[in-house]
Amino acid sequence: MELDIAVDFEDFFPSMVERLGAEGFIGELCNGFRLLMDCERGLITFESLKRNSILLGLNDMRDDEIVCMLTEGDLDGDGALNQVEFCILMFRLSPGLMDGSKQWVEDYDVV
Repeated sequence: MELDIAVDFEDFFPSMVERLGAEGFIGELCNGFRLLMDCERGLITFESLKRNSILLGLNDMRDDEIVCMLTEGDLDGDGALNQVEFCILMFRLSPGLMDGSKQWVEDYDVV
């Protein structure tokens, strides 16, 4: 089944890094993680992502899309995202950060 959906995507992460600096940007990613996580488990789970995506106005997300999002970032195979997995996923999904990652690392001395 092929989907024919055009989506405009504007990547704001590079401008956030410019404005906030590396530490501020990572702090904002961590805030996003906390917004989506299950407070009892400290992880983003299927249930927490589904519940919180509705609160963010993304109530048209299907269950298979949510599972796909979790699978994309789940590096340890536990079916949920911890904070590190979430931050890595957000970085990987940002074309601007991926294109400029070497320069970003050099500019902000991130290692």
